[in-house]
Amino acid sequence: MEIINEKNVEKDPKAFKPWDMEQNHYCMLLHLSQLASYVVPFFGIALPIIMWSANKDQSELVDKQGKNVLNWNISLLIYVAVSSILCFILIGIPMLLALMFVSIIFTIIGAIKAGDGVIYKYPLAMTFIK
Repeated sequence: MEIINEKNVEKDPKAFKPWDMEQNHYCMLLHLSQLASYVVPFFGIALPIIMWSANKDQSELVDKQGKNVLNWNISLLIYVAVSSILCFILIGIPMLLALMFVSIIFTIIGAIKAGDGVIYKYPLAMTFIK
């Protein structure tokens, strides 16, 4: 418990409910929000950033999950950029398809783990945000 004001009112860390949902469900949605890029370009990057930055100071769980999602998004952008350049010699096309498949699978695994309260670190993600 931590004291939040001079009246010694204690704040229960589990009482924080972003968007009136449990933290695990919010973190699950944070992972799944990456899939928005398949509907509207770049929404899968913008939504996790907005969701993370809005609630990172309220919950350590949201902060850690959000950092992992953002690290994966930045890593994925780098991988896609390199693969796009390699498309000129035709090796990039299978790499882009593999990245799309891996991105969907990792996102679903991350969402399932987040729903269980486990902090999921994406296997191919580089650490940019600590």
